[in-house]
Amino acid sequence: MISVIKPGLLTTIQDLGRSGYQKFGVVASGVMDPLAHRIANLLVGNDENAATMEITLLGPTLLFHKDALIAICGADLSPTINGKPIRLWRTVFVKSGSMLKFGRAVKGCRAYLSVAGGFLVPTVMNSKSTYLRSKIGGFFGRAFQAGDKIPFGSPSKRSQKMITFLMERITDDFIENKWTISLDLISYQNNSKKIRILRGRHCDLFTEESKEIFFKECFEVTPQSDRMGYRLNGPKLVLSNYTEIISEAVTFGTIQVPADGNPIILMADRQTTGGYPIIGQVITVDLPLLAQAKPGDCLHFEEISLEEAHVLYLNRERKVRIMKQGIAFKFNEGGD
Repeated sequence: MISVIKPGLLTTIQDLGRSGYQKFGVVASGVMDPLAHRIANLLVGNDENAATMEITLLGPTLLFHKDALIAICGADLSPTINGKPIRLWRTVFVKSGSMLKFGRAVKGCRAYLSVAGGFLVPTVMNSKSTYLRSKIGGFFGRAFQAGDKIPFGSPSKRSQKMITFLMERITDDFIENKWTISLDLISYQNNSKKIRILRGRHCDLFTEESKEIFFKECFEVTPQSDRMGYRLNGPKLVLSNYTEIISEAVTFGTIQVPADGNPIILMADRQTTGGYPIIGQVITVDLPLLAQAKPGDCLHFEEISLEEAHVLYLNRERKVRIMKQGIAFKFNEGGD
């Protein structure tokens, strides 16, 4: 079990989302950075879809009431255990009674904490994800508060091998594995904010000047951004002629332009349909990069083809598959 001493800015339980219910008007929700979430789970021997803690900008202070195998992936929010820094993207064994704290945001916006055995919260419509507006899923449908106690399950046999290996070598309150994830797979964590997109269905409805601006100028993520959508501030985008748009399905990364001309990128807690003109769609591979953008960051958009997007996605999943095989080998061997 983990006790929440301080909740942080916004800490919730998330998984890969509530798929299959959007046709009924149910928001998919789920993690903002699916890749960091998946890797965090794999590093502790969980299924990729196991629930993790999504931690935004200002992280919580957490007390472990029993030994745990954990991993923290995604943004660097300066995590420490009992005052000693720990590294991201690797397996860590933590002793009971230890305190995990997060400090300032060095890089990125959202970190993901996994624990072997997963967090034990109710499943709602095949998902443990928290959707705050409807108060469903996660920990009583809300963000964590001071005093909350979150249970986690028993480690799998594979996870237990790693725990045994690390327990035999621990000399402090925690011990980190020596190996970590290939930098090639997590290169999106660099400072680049170039977001690749597909041209949207309504792109041609915009003036030529607006289209040129969209692919040339910087758009700043505003403080009004949240898990539902990133509101951007930049040069105004205008239509050639006013056109009534029929509401249609939208998805993670859909870029809509309302009447004020400032784009909105729909995120994990997006609505199921939208009626604003769609100028673009962020490709799947760049959703993690987008999720790590914080207010004040400047985004640049680059158009690519659907074929290029497919190749990028397949290449990333190939790297993930290789990583999974490597982690499985390490766990089966019990260590380094």
